[in-house]
Amino acid sequence: MQGKNQYTDIINMPHHISRKHPQMSLYARSAQFAPFAALTGYGEAVEETERVTDNKREIDEELKTELDRKIQWIKGQIKNKPKVTFTYFIPDRKKDGGSYQTITGVVEKIDEYNEKIILDNEKEIYIDEVIDINIEIGI
Repeated sequence: MQGKNQYTDIINMPHHISRKHPQMSLYARSAQFAPFAALTGYGEAVEETERVTDNKREIDEELKTELDRKIQWIKGQIKNKPKVTFTYFIPDRKKDGGSYQTITGVVEKIDEYNEKIILDNEKEIYIDEVIDINIEIGI
């Protein structure tokens, strides 16, 4: 029995429906053919490797002096609740590098002991990570 005649004896028979087992849903049937992840976590590891991080920029003495001057000004104006925009570096927890973020808020406190700037939304920024400060005058 080769070729076209191989299934002629069963081709026109009605489809069997079991009385014991309920018919499988279309979703369950399609799941049988889903790709199998033989290496658990491999996909996540590849995504993590592909994720790009920035290198932390080194700032020169001139910029450090300017940032320090601005922080001292903010400290002197803290009662007036100065609104400030900071650009700062956030180190990545999983790999070398990190990302730069910009945030605007009212400075509530400058914690010199822990070297942090605390904003009104309780966001804390490490002073050593700041690379730019923009002060909004007249607030």
